[in-house]
Formats: sequence, structure tokens, C-alpha cells
Amino acid sequence: MKNQKKLKKEGFFLLVTFLFLTTFLTFKTFKKVNLQDISIFGSELITIDDIAANSSLNFPTPLIFIKTTYTEKELKKNLSLKNVAVIRQIFPFGLKILIKTRTPVAYGERILEGQKITGFIDEGGFFINEKYADKKNLKKLSTKVFGWKENFREISSKILNTQKNNDVEFVKINFSPNGFLTLKEKSLKKIMLGFNPNIIDTQLQIICDIKNQIKEESVLENIKNIDLTDPSNPKIKVFKP
Repeated sequence: MKNQKKLKKEGFFLLVTFLFLTTFLTFKTFKKVNLQDISIFGSELITIDDIAANSSLNFPTPLIFIKTTYTEKELKKNLSLKNVAVIRQIFPFGLKILIKTRTPVAYGERILEGQKITGFIDEGGFFINEKYADKKNLKKLSTKVFGWKENFREISSKILNTQKNNDVEFVKINFSPNGFLTLKEKSLKKIMLGFNPNIIDTQLQIICDIKNQIKEESVLENIKNIDLTDPSNPKIKVFKP
């Protein structure tokens, strides 16, 4: 009998504790998050104001109603982030945001809604707004990308990675307003690639082959430009003596 009474008391205590914790946690999840309840980790460049300005979050808002996945997509796109995780927390209460920034490998320039925006490009071809760029290694950058657009991202990435893995150095990557692509290589000078993104791999391979075959400085100095708009018929124009 004593054991049964003891078990009943313990069971009642556990039930009360469970109900209390459930009520407490429910209360916490419906508690409203304010700006001061946000913690940012991984970047000193991005502020709480940046988070508010570049997401659809409205403060104060109940913790349980924050759409973490949707907010992550917004911040990743609007702040040019490589990765972001938005975590709802009860202990301590608030919103925890983990950020991984992109590393610039080239200077960049784009036109958005008629305005020129300066920034940087990472090895994936993504544009990074100057305000949110990690500028620790900027002294090493020698490439400039002009006329960047979202649909040029993959091409930009291929060009930047080609110079990383081969003996070529592109000092300028230029997309004209109509999409015509022109490169400037340190030794080969102006290289015209044209409009067709589907042949970029072939064109880049030809550039590497030309650079490997022409080593003499006197020959390189005489090159005026290279036309690879038709990869099957490369044209090298030289200065007339």
C-alpha cells in the first residue's frame, strides 16, 4: 500500500511538472521577439539593422511565428551570404543567426534599377555588395568584373576559376549591356568571346592553349586582340610593324 501511495505521489508530481513545463514553454514560444533579442554570429559586418532591413521580419513578432527557412533564403540572397541559419531559441530567449560570408576574388560592378553598384565577386560568380564584403585579402585582387548580372554568374565563375587553375591572368571581365563578353588577359590583351554562353568552356581552353604556346615576350607585345567568337576559327590580330 505504501509503495502504491508513493508511486501515485510521484506520478502526480511528474504530471504537474510536465504540465508546468508545457505551459511555460508554450508561453515562451508565443513571447514576442524584439531587435534586442537577436544574436548574430560569424560576421562583424552585418548588423541587426541589416537583418531587419533585408528580411520580411517585423518586430516585435511572436517567436513561434518566425519562418526560419524563408528568412534564411531572404538573408542569403539580399546580403550576398554563402550560408545562413536562423534558429529560434527559448533558453536564452531570442533569435540566433549564424552567418557565413563569401570571400571576394575580384572587384565587381553591376547596374541595378539604373544605378551603378560597386562590390566584389566570389569564386562562385556571386556578386557581393561592398558593404557586406570581407575585405581582409583585397590587396591580392587583380581582376575587375563589369556589367555583372545574375544570369552571368555561372560564366563569371568559370572564368575566375580558369585563371585560378591555369597560367592566365584576366585583369578585366566585361559584359556589355547587350551581353557581349570581352576579356582582357595580362599578356594576350583584349579577347572577344561574344554572346554564346554555351561555348565558354571551349573558348577558355583555347585561351589557355594560346597562352601556353606563346611564351616569347616579343610575340606577346605584338598581339592587339584575339577574336574567339567562333572557336572553330580563332583570329589573332597583331600590330603592323
